[in-house]
Amino acid sequence: MNKFKKTALALLLINTALFAQAENITVFAAASLQNAIDEIKVNYEKTGNKDQIEALYDSSSNLARQIEQGAPADLFISANQSWMNYLEEKNLIDDATRTNIVKNELALITYKDNTTEYKVDFGSNDFWKATLENTRIALGDPDHVPAGLYAKEAFEKLGVWATVAPKVAAAQNVRAALLLVEVKEADLGAVYSSDASVSEKVKTVTIFPEELHEPIEYPIAIMKNQANDSVNGFYNYLLSDDAAEVFKKYGFASPSK
Repeated sequence: MNKFKKTALALLLINTALFAQAENITVFAAASLQNAIDEIKVNYEKTGNKDQIEALYDSSSNLARQIEQGAPADLFISANQSWMNYLEEKNLIDDATRTNIVKNELALITYKDNTTEYKVDFGSNDFWKATLENTRIALGDPDHVPAGLYAKEAFEKLGVWATVAPKVAAAQNVRAALLLVEVKEADLGAVYSSDASVSEKVKTVTIFPEELHEPIEYPIAIMKNQANDSVNGFYNYLLSDDAAEVFKKYGFASPSK
């Protein structure tokens, strides 16, 4: 075998070995995490890691149901505990890997150039009746989308849900609710403060008092029997200080210990 053929063969073997070591990792994550995780993926690649990471974003409810039906996820990040509980009860996650990754707040938003000055009285039916008389309030579908569930819980605790409910514009996920306000289909919306922070088309009116709803915590877990060096590596990176800085940039806070 001549020198050229030996060199070509050596390069082929090296490339084949590198390709064999690279893994495809699929992350199912709550829609509100999209900007942060997209940036974290880029940063992870810059560390020299060759794994191919695909992230799919939607409401936690839709993602959890897809996993239940056999969708090939390696990691799941939910925007509430309930949908992670749902998968845990069905023995679909590695319980030992479940932990909280970030937390969030619920914000009342409006479109950027809205000149209305809202004097929000969360517990006043009169306020909500007058404010929503000629418009709607955009929420993630309050039947299953975590952001909508948090908002519904707050309104129920305040005793105003019966007034607000008929004026709800229900969206598939929190980013879809954000879009409804951005395009002025709804004057108001209840989304996560992190969503409000990434949009140049909306502004925050006020933050819902946190005592009105369950803590907005995002649990992460590796799916059952999906742990390997590659999946574990990205899971650990998502929980690293470097990733925490990115989450902070996009309006998330570190989880409660």
